Amino acid sequence: MTMTTLINAPSKKSGKLTARTRKRLQDAPPVNFNITGLAHDGRGVSSYGIGEHDHPADKLGKKVFVSFALPGETVTAKLRNSKKTFEEADALSVIGNPNPERQTPPCPHFGVCGGCSLQHWHPDGQINFKQSVLAELLQHQAGVQPQQWLPPLTADRLGYRTKARMGVRYVAKKDSALVGFRERASNFLANLDECHILDPRVGEQITALKQLITTLDGRDHIAQLELAIGESLAHIADSQKSVAVIVRHLQPLSDGDIDKLQTFFADRNWQLFLQPKGSDTVHRIDDPQGRASSLTVPPTGGLFYRLPDFDIDFEFSPLDFTQVNLSVNRKMTKLACDLLDLKEGERVLDLFCGLGNFSLPLARCVGKTGFVVGVEGSVEMTERAKMNAAANGLTHTEFYAQDLTQDFSHQPWATGENSFDALLIDPPRSGAAEVMAYLGKFNAKRIVYVSCNPATLARDTALLIEQGYRLTHAGVMDMFCHTGHVESIARFEKI
Repeated sequence: MTMTTLINAPSKKSGKLTARTRKRLQDAPPVNFNITGLAHDGRGVSSYGIGEHDHPADKLGKKVFVSFALPGETVTAKLRNSKKTFEEADALSVIGNPNPERQTPPCPHFGVCGGCSLQHWHPDGQINFKQSVLAELLQHQAGVQPQQWLPPLTADRLGYRTKARMGVRYVAKKDSALVGFRERASNFLANLDECHILDPRVGEQITALKQLITTLDGRDHIAQLELAIGESLAHIADSQKSVAVIVRHLQPLSDGDIDKLQTFFADRNWQLFLQPKGSDTVHRIDDPQGRASSLTVPPTGGLFYRLPDFDIDFEFSPLDFTQVNLSVNRKMTKLACDLLDLKEGERVLDLFCGLGNFSLPLARCVGKTGFVVGVEGSVEMTERAKMNAAANGLTHTEFYAQDLTQDFSHQPWATGENSFDALLIDPPRSGAAEVMAYLGKFNAKRIVYVSCNPATLARDTALLIEQGYRLTHAGVMDMFCHTGHVESIARFEKI
């Protein structure tokens, strides 16, 4: 019999359980399960009684979700949560039929850290499964499949994450600071020394950050590090400091602590921001000329990323929303523009436009005789989009601040006189259901919908079909490799 021991024993903590339930689960012996399928988040699915004769009779048929298990495998698992209709478990070892897509997780903290959950699975298997999830949801909620499935869009799969919030805690008994993400199903911080998902400029510096914080007088009062990472662009001098870290501190830092932080950050050529209270108190302290003392709009001496296919540079601040995987973002913006099949002189509406990540490439595609209107709920991000359009010489754009979950029929860009040839929608996880009632006014012939939640994309697909559109293309993008999150894209055209 084949036995594969998983690289890390999962945490014994089981989230918000009663003491009695936690004790019962901890004392219970491991159980063998045959994995018959996968849940949408990538956990293995089994049931008591499937191929096993020693399961408790009173649990026969009860479903079990098993982390770190893959279809076809027989695993030994430790129960960690019990509900009336299902249980949750962590696979400890594979004792039979290891799935051919199983791999050794690249990160030594896998299984304990809650930052990602699928490193035991080859990335090709992950992304193909995510496409099957999208297909299932489209069929279930909208009753359709696309006329053409797009091949999964992939790029960097390790060291890709450029935005993150990491918790900080000083442990007096060990005279050591913790810096990292939460443990799985727990409020405790995982004790990390490195992270293989974070951009290596920061992922390889976690041990050094822990050592730095341990030496600070205010180590008990530092609660969080917020990371934002851009690109170093040779033609932009300010971009050489392409890593920014916001240090959230609950009490004022001493002059000695600030000196230590500044020295540490200067040695690595990082930008240093402090946040004593809310987000409006974030301010930069590492610039000797004081050019970027606060996160003003537009910012100065900020962070940058580039879309080379469109010859566009974006400047952003550490608090701005940007895509976490810059390598996938470059391919995603190109794919979205290709799917819209834009012509010179066309008008395009970009909803939930952010800092113009799609708006500016769209403006390149329609040329100076065309026009792009971007709409975003955040005033700050709208101003950032205007700034980036001007910096890239794109004068045929307009940006408006508007909460798109509320009535916007009175807005000038949404009136019947302002029809559009094409529409791009990139909403938050909640989707764009409120927008669907206005599609008739826009009269767009082609729509591209970019989604970070396949369930709301499928729901909104049904609404688009009701509005007279058909689904021509759909696919998934590997924005969040090694996690259960699914980024997808779909194209619709007016019938």
